[in-house]
Amino acid sequence: MINVMTAASFGELSFALAFETSSALGSVALGRGQKILGVRHFSKPRAHALEFAPAIQSLCNEHGITPSQIAAVFVSAGPGSFTGLRIGITAARTLALAIGAKVVALPTLEVIAQNALDAVPRSPRVAVVLDAKRARVYTAGFVLKSDRYVAIDEPREADPANYLAPQPRDCAVLGEGVVYHRDAITASGLRVLPDELFAPRVETVYALGLQRAVQGDFVPARDITPVYIRLPEAEEVWAAKQESGKLPGR
Repeated sequence: MINVMTAASFGELSFALAFETSSALGSVALGRGQKILGVRHFSKPRAHALEFAPAIQSLCNEHGITPSQIAAVFVSAGPGSFTGLRIGITAARTLALAIGAKVVALPTLEVIAQNALDAVPRSPRVAVVLDAKRARVYTAGFVLKSDRYVAIDEPREADPANYLAPQPRDCAVLGEGVVYHRDAITASGLRVLPDELFAPRVETVYALGLQRAVQGDFVPARDITPVYIRLPEAEEVWAAKQESGKLPGR
């Protein structure tokens, strides 16, 4: 895992929140400067709507601060759960507009890639895969540079076998998509990292967010949007009905 103590100071008196709501098990972290003060993991899968706001309130109460003291929000922006991403992005946008908090939006695949730092031995390259249904994955490749995995291509939707086939033999694979596409991924012959490295970590969202905050890499509040890659299914159905002229009342 990335160590937040290696990041340049974002301001030792600055409070920041980190949101990881792209996966089934969401989590929230509160930090001050380089130190993570506390983390709340949701109690069960897909509990984002019920537990997200109480988790933030609990962390703020525990450390005696109010939401108005939050200077920055670091949010995992996708791809991932459509509903979970909406919750995290909406909360980040709300804090930005309401109290002027700065927002850093982080690609979820980049967040997951950093888990490979815990693998022994470390692989010089990794491919992260998430399930996209329809026998496809959301994926991107990363290369190890100075104790961090850096993206070498853009997130995309792909057939897992086709994406992994041309990857170099020293590439390792991780991400929750392995669970759903294990046969195709095993057939690639690439190293598959342990299951405990598959899920995104809110601590990594905080660490990467802090690094980008130091660089001033913020997103304007009204431009904060989830990284979906593909439209949500409901929107695809709506678009198909528009094209076919089968909308209600027609």
